[in-house]
Amino acid sequence: MYAFGLCIDRQYLLPGLAAVTSLTDSLTPAARRGAALRVLTMDLPPAHALLLAHLAKRCGFGSFDLAYRPPLAASHMADDSYITITTYLRFEFTRDFVRRPYLIYLDADTHVRDDITSPLASLQPGRIGAVADEFNPAVGACPALPGAADRWPHWRGRPYYNAGMLWAHTADIPAMRQGVAGALVKHRAHILHNDQDALNLWLLRTGRVHPVPSRFNRFETGRFLERGEWVRRVVHRSLRPDPSAALVHFVGPEKPWSSLCPPTDDVRDYRAHLRTTNRHVRRLGAVGAWQ
Repeated sequence: MYAFGLCIDRQYLLPGLAAVTSLTDSLTPAARRGAALRVLTMDLPPAHALLLAHLAKRCGFGSFDLAYRPPLAASHMADDSYITITTYLRFEFTRDFVRRPYLIYLDADTHVRDDITSPLASLQPGRIGAVADEFNPAVGACPALPGAADRWPHWRGRPYYNAGMLWAHTADIPAMRQGVAGALVKHRAHILHNDQDALNLWLLRTGRVHPVPSRFNRFETGRFLERGEWVRRVVHRSLRPDPSAALVHFVGPEKPWSSLCPPTDDVRDYRAHLRTTNRHVRRLGAVGAWQ
């Protein structure tokens, strides 16, 4: 019924492998057999593509496929401090490649802790499921979409959504891709957070968003508290680890697989999972293949 989609480049192979194994832990064996795993990349060498295929088989996914795609021709990196143009590949999934009625897209810098498929049950055709962004809660009240609230005052205060988790009917992906491409061409002045801003411009114009509860894309905030108090001013919830989170998203430049990342509780949990992923890789006889 559904496929999980990831976009992985050379830089994100290790977290991509960890995302696959965390998906594995979140599903029953029967659900894994019925699910597909789809990966888009620009630059993974054949050995890394083969490693992903073997890991998907070992984890019990019923179908795996990987394809090489270029990003949208209009792709624009307003902020490339730690994000590469691979981020635009999230809009390059196609019906022929997915071969499932639904696509659940997730960023590679995520840790799946519980079932993330349940939002599909209420997703209507024509809508894209997304979670409100914890660091950019509303248009005009955050750095995202600079100038948009002045140009379109009726958008002021509307929710702004994070693109790190998306739920879609596969048939609706072409319209999303076309809308994002149009926003990049027509409204580049309002683009700060790259493809995520472009996606929000399309969602604001069309109203085609299906809001998904926050537990399905919960930001890990402890790393930011290690560096300053600003996060307390923008995140309107307890900043302690959320045991109800179905998915923890490690946004920002400091990633949990880096030794320089502050060792918060969620980071330690991720690193424990990463050790499990490394054991999977060793059993595949691929020690060092991703290093």
